[in-house]
Order: sequence, then structure tokens, then C-alpha cells
Amino acid sequence: MTISNWRARAGTTFNTEKRSATGSKGVVVTNHPLGTAAGSEMLLAGGNAIDAAIASLFALSVVEPMMVGIFGAGHMNVRLANGEHHVIDGYATAPAASTEDMYIPIVDSGPDYLKSENDLSSIGYLSIGVPGNLKAWTEALAEWGTMSLSEVMEPAIRFAARGFKASAYLHDLIVQHEDVIRRFPETAATYMPNGRALAPGDHVDRSDYARTLRAISENGSDHLYKGPLGEIVCDYLSRNGGIITTEDLASYKTIRRKPIKGEYRGYELFGPPPPSAAGVHITEMLNILEEFDVAELGFGTADSIHLLLESMKKAFADRNRYTGDPDFVEVPVERLISKHHVEDFIDSIDMDKASPEINPGSNEPDHTTHLTIADADGNIVSATQTINELFGSKVTVPGTGMLLNNTQQMFDPHPGNALSVQPGKRVTSSMAPMIVMKDGHPEFAVGLPGGVRIFTSVLQAIVNLIDHKMTAQEAVEAPRVWTQGQDAEIEAGYPESVRSAVTAKGHRVTPVTAIGGGMNVVRFEPGGMLSGAACWRSDGHAVGIGGGYARSGVRFRPSVGDEESPASTDLLDSTETPTGGDLA
Repeated sequence: MTISNWRARAGTTFNTEKRSATGSKGVVVTNHPLGTAAGSEMLLAGGNAIDAAIASLFALSVVEPMMVGIFGAGHMNVRLANGEHHVIDGYATAPAASTEDMYIPIVDSGPDYLKSENDLSSIGYLSIGVPGNLKAWTEALAEWGTMSLSEVMEPAIRFAARGFKASAYLHDLIVQHEDVIRRFPETAATYMPNGRALAPGDHVDRSDYARTLRAISENGSDHLYKGPLGEIVCDYLSRNGGIITTEDLASYKTIRRKPIKGEYRGYELFGPPPPSAAGVHITEMLNILEEFDVAELGFGTADSIHLLLESMKKAFADRNRYTGDPDFVEVPVERLISKHHVEDFIDSIDMDKASPEINPGSNEPDHTTHLTIADADGNIVSATQTINELFGSKVTVPGTGMLLNNTQQMFDPHPGNALSVQPGKRVTSSMAPMIVMKDGHPEFAVGLPGGVRIFTSVLQAIVNLIDHKMTAQEAVEAPRVWTQGQDAEIEAGYPESVRSAVTAKGHRVTPVTAIGGGMNVVRFEPGGMLSGAACWRSDGHAVGIGGGYARSGVRFRPSVGDEESPASTDLLDSTETPTGGDLA
């Protein structure tokens, strides 16, 4: 089925706003051009995808600081060229001094279920969790990278030292949060100099953060977890009501987890296990969809959207019931991902009528960042990283340039529940860095930011690529839908006629501009090429690496009978740039 056919049948057309990048040596896709530049620099210098990913993450902590930082959290999905799959859980943990009743909830149900009085769990010094990002990044580099920490951090240090230009996207996000940013002078000094939000094109000064990064490049992650940077952070927090201690930092450990493995129409899917919801519940939804001819339903039809929404309801019902930190709650993973688990639900689906609404879960913050990187050898990194909400806790530690996370916001402020605050606990996340294989070979890797809309958006990208045969660019930019049990959000990219038809099936439809954040994907194409794509929902950029080194054994000799080539002599002696040349 061609792209034009499914578009025509669905009555849904959309134009991709960006263009994909292709390369034979590797592809780097991140949600900021300088993040992509840093990773590309590593591949061009002979590094692998892991080197590139860590360089990009450090760079993103400079140029996308509202989304990600070294004092943040995340999940990293790695596929090595030798076929091994690894997930690094670098998510934040609750400090040792945390208690179940440290926050006072404001409601007992609904989307504001996680909110606490005075926003103590989401803004300021009590909202900060023990970070995992810096440790996870340095561990991944040490185990699977080929370059030194100082080498991969050099682009980030350079970007921080010289600063960069604010984008319209950054400006808009500052404006959305300027009232709360003003409450924290150190943060306001960077993002609201002279009392106003940075405008597009304004210079962003990160010189203080450059000094922090230099110290880390010289001393490693222990500079934070067991060294002077950690002492500075903890001293500042203790003087302002925070509870993270140097003992919390020194005892933090990442967790190596076995990825969830799902199967869909002959493809193998690898995703993060609990406490992430992604691997389990993407597999669960695909197990439902596999029993239907999704391609025949067509992209963007009322029937295909209805089926997606019904599958999401089932996934969220199970997520709310079962998923949590496996060190604290029992998660029946094997049962949830088995095809038998959804058989009764499949039998109950009425293609003409929406199932009853379910109580919605709680909203997670929508903003984080994601990167997808692959090299020609088959090393792949799909990583979703965050400081939780935009600008995290809004706290910047003086003199460090370092924004701190607010991951405590994702705990249940009601005592006695599976997701209630407990010392050392990790929260449930919707992060979905996925890697998809077929017949033992990589097919594509994908992910995005977007809170509880992440794993359902990744599901749709997988369906777009496998069932609807979209290109990488089409798959990430295609209109999306979402529900967690009540309202069905449908992006404006779908025509009114489709939204009306979905409403007629009994869904309570809410039109929205965007669902989730900037998705990016790397796809392994026939003939050894790779393609990468980033969507319009963020500042994402893709770079493909091609070319290569000179053929071995090449010798340049003078013309027969001449001691040296006149053309060569003229070129070397000339003080002018040859036609078409560029000495920059």
C-alpha cells in the first residue's frame, strides 16, 4: 500500500514540515541543533553511537537546560553491535529523609491528584530527588564508549563557555513560567536577564555552567556524587529547607535492567521495564492491535483511531493498577505482556461504540528531551532524559549554573499507596526509548518527551512504520491521538470529519494542537543506509554522516616525465582560494 493510498482512504493529509537526514556512517537526532552537532562531532572523530549519545546529552544540558541536566533522571536503551541489549535506569530516587506524609495533597482524584499544598512537591527545595543522570552517562561511556570523558564533554563545555542563541521555542517556554522563575534569582539571572524573558536570538550566558562541566570532565562523576560539587549543592539545599544530603548522593546507584521484549507482526521490540511503563504497556497495546488488520483500517480513519483509543484505555487501566518500582511493589510483567492477557479485552471491543470511560490516572510533566543515535556498526542509543517539569524545581545552585530536578512531583502525596513517597524509591515513568529489530537486525529506534503521552505516541509511531509503511519523517510528524480513559485528545492535523466520526462512536473528543513533544527516530534502510527524522513539535535536528577516509594505498605521483606537476605547484603557491574552495 502506498502512502498516497492510505492518505486518500483516510481522508487525512498532512505535510511534513522537516526533512530527514540520511547517512551510511551514522545518524544523530536530538531535540536541539547543537545537541545534534555534538554527537555528530564524535562520530566524525571516529567515536561510536555511545560516545555520540553522551556528548549530545552533555550538550543538551547546556542548550536545553529547561528539559535536561546532570542533576536529572532518565532511562537509556542501548543496543550494541554484538547484539546485546541493555537498559540503564538512571532515574532519581527519593532522599533518605523522605516520608509518606511530607506533602499534603489538594485532591483525592482527577488530573490534579499528584499536586500538593503550596506546590512543595513540584517547586523549590523539597521537590528535588537524588539525581541519576550524571552517573548513568559516565557509566555508559566507560563501559561501551571508545572516547574519554573529557573528549565527549568538550563540545558541551565549548557551547557553555561561548553561550548560544535562544530559540523561539526556549523563549515561549520561559514566558510560560516567568512568574515562578522570578521566585528564584539565580535561575532568573540566566533566563530572564534584566527582568524579561530571553527573546529569540538573545545570547544565553552559560559561563558558570561551563566551569562546572570542566570540573566534571577532569574529576568524573564523583565530583558531584562524592566530591566538592555535591557538598556545595547539599549545603545550599540544607540552608533553604531541602533534605538531600551528601550521603544520599554518595549512595546513589544506577540499575541495569533487562529490557522488555515484545513481538509484533514478526518484529521484536525492546523497551525499558518497570518502573518505566513503556516496555510493558506498549507491548500490551501491540498485542491488542495485532489481532486487527490495522493496515486495512487505514491511517487516520475513525475506525483506526477508535481502535487505538480503546487499546490505550486498557493500557492505562493496567498501568494505574500494577506499574511501580519493582523494589517496592510486585509488577506482574510476564502476565501483562502475554498475548493471552488481552484476549478477553479484544473480544469485548465494539468497533462501533466506545467502551465506558475509566478514571484517569495522574498527569506527568510533558517536557523532557530525547535522542536517538546509531552508527554504521549497529550500535544504537535511544535515551529519554529529564529534570521532570520545565526548569525542574526552578532552583539553580549559585555559582554552578546547574538547574535541579523536581522528580518528587511524580510521587503520590497520599500516604499508604503503591506510589507514595518512600526513601530510595523510584517513581513510575512513561519514558519510552524503544529499539525495534527484525530477523536479528535493527529496524528502527524511536522516542520522545511528553509525560503520560509518551508511550502511546511511540505506539503510534511503531504502527505508522510497520503497518502504514510510512517514511521516518512521516512517522514522527503524523497527527496523534491520546486518552488515558476519559477525554480523547485528537490533534488538529486530523480533519473535522474524522473527529466527528470518532465522537459518533461515543468518545468525548477534545481537539488539541499537539500531543507529546518532539519525537525523533533513526531507521535502518535497505542498502546499508540510515535515516533520521525529528518532528515539528520541538527544535529537533537530524544529521547523517556519509563519506569516509581515502582508499588505502592511494599515491599521488607527478606526470610522466615531469619532476612535479605544474598544476600542483600552482595550487600550493597560490595566495587565492581555488574556484569552489572554502578555507573556513
